[in-house]
Amino acid sequence: MRVAVVGAGASGLAALKCCLDEGLAATCFERSQDIGGLWRYTESIEEGRPSLYASVVSNTSKEMSAFSDFPYPEDFPVFLPHARLLEYLRRYAERFALRQHIQLGTTVVSVRKRPDFATSGQWDVVTEAGGTRTSHVFDAVMVCNGNFWDPSLPLHAFPGIEKFQGQYFHSRQYKHPDVFRGKRVLVVGMGNSGVDIAVEASRVATKVTLSTSRGAWVISRVFDHGYPWDMVFNTRFMSLLRNSLPGPLARGLISHRVNRWFKHENYGLVRVNVTARKPVLNDDLPSYIITGRITIKPGVKEFKKNSVVFYNYPEEEPVDIVVFCTGYNATFPFLEEADVKVENKHASLYKYVFPTHLQRPTLAVLGLIKTLGAIMPVAEMQARWVTRVFKGLCQLPPRSAMEAEVMKRSKILKIDWIVYLDEIASFIGAKPSVLALLFSDPKLAFTIFFGPCTSYQFRLQGPGRWDGARQAIRTQWDRMLKPTRTRATSVSSSPWPSLLTVFGFLLLMAAVVFAFQ
Repeated sequence: MRVAVVGAGASGLAALKCCLDEGLAATCFERSQDIGGLWRYTESIEEGRPSLYASVVSNTSKEMSAFSDFPYPEDFPVFLPHARLLEYLRRYAERFALRQHIQLGTTVVSVRKRPDFATSGQWDVVTEAGGTRTSHVFDAVMVCNGNFWDPSLPLHAFPGIEKFQGQYFHSRQYKHPDVFRGKRVLVVGMGNSGVDIAVEASRVATKVTLSTSRGAWVISRVFDHGYPWDMVFNTRFMSLLRNSLPGPLARGLISHRVNRWFKHENYGLVRVNVTARKPVLNDDLPSYIITGRITIKPGVKEFKKNSVVFYNYPEEEPVDIVVFCTGYNATFPFLEEADVKVENKHASLYKYVFPTHLQRPTLAVLGLIKTLGAIMPVAEMQARWVTRVFKGLCQLPPRSAMEAEVMKRSKILKIDWIVYLDEIASFIGAKPSVLALLFSDPKLAFTIFFGPCTSYQFRLQGPGRWDGARQAIRTQWDRMLKPTRTRATSVSSSPWPSLLTVFGFLLLMAAVVFAFQ
């Protein structure tokens, strides 16, 4: 079976590797000259400087973002600069001999159903390299081109922008903070990119204003006791707790937890709906606000020649440069619009992967999901499922059931990272059984339930089982702590760890019983 993989970023590499694991003849097409996708940054021709993302550090820790059978080296930082993450992807490609299946500098121009698609499920794929177009026939296609390349810039939503005499651009065009030197800067939008740009700009600009209509929860990469936020937040125990409590109580606990770092109300960051958006991860914003380097303002009401007017704010704000951090569109220019339907920036896909209306399930979209957790384990799990569907080893439900599921999910504001991973893993028999492990390996069961839900858990059983999974789980904290313990310190012994272990074991048993009632 021949499979085309579009894109050689993190999702594309995982898709390619999973195809090879299943014995599929896969070819990956990458339009740039190297692998890495979002994590590979090229020099700006105009300025000769790297883009913003060249200085970005990952928002998820290395243990939580690792592929399930390829842990990060222990000497890698806990949160990785782009160069180290790119190095990891290159090591992954080398370890599993992926490069020989990747065609670099090759753009996918079109993907179209063949005339006999209803029976064959095949696709005509046209690629272009060096000005020459080539036609291929593939039995299936995995779309892994990402969703951070088509910027959404709704200028119609900002009255008066046509009169504005300053400079404005989308965050995707931002290259280096030098453009802000000595300027009055307005950043519109409070996602991760908006906050990162505001922080960088405040180091050289005269004034930086961050405009947000909804606010956001802001959390630090460094969480309780200095551990990575996601290794504390994304545990099975915490997930069970969040999803078992009544909505108001769960939201209240989250509000209490995020306000322990700083009270958001005092910083103008109160959220209207706590479940509406993902939190922003930034370690600097609160200190930059409290020291006056960044000012938080409401949403933009109107632009004037050299200033901006905010809602419910009496004074105009003089502005020289505006950066619109207004997100991206989910677009697939090489596909027919009817193959993947996109509305309001969201694609209608079963489990965020499969179009529901195709006669044969031979087209899949990977990584097009937003959840509070690393995307790499999610894309890899999707790929493991997709390849099994392509081979006929897993079956999709009827179209009506898939469409009903898509409609139901469109109303869900927040996707739980662990719940989603478990759901996809259950389709291929790779979801770990905490109950079974409780009797066969209680120490591992305790670690899996109360510890971070690292992707290695999904290699303990089922297709693709990895013999090193148990050891990877047992040593995950060692790999996390290794790069931080560069100076030896004395640690006093205490009876508390053993007591906590006993208490935790009893709590684990109670939680498992509760979960299976």
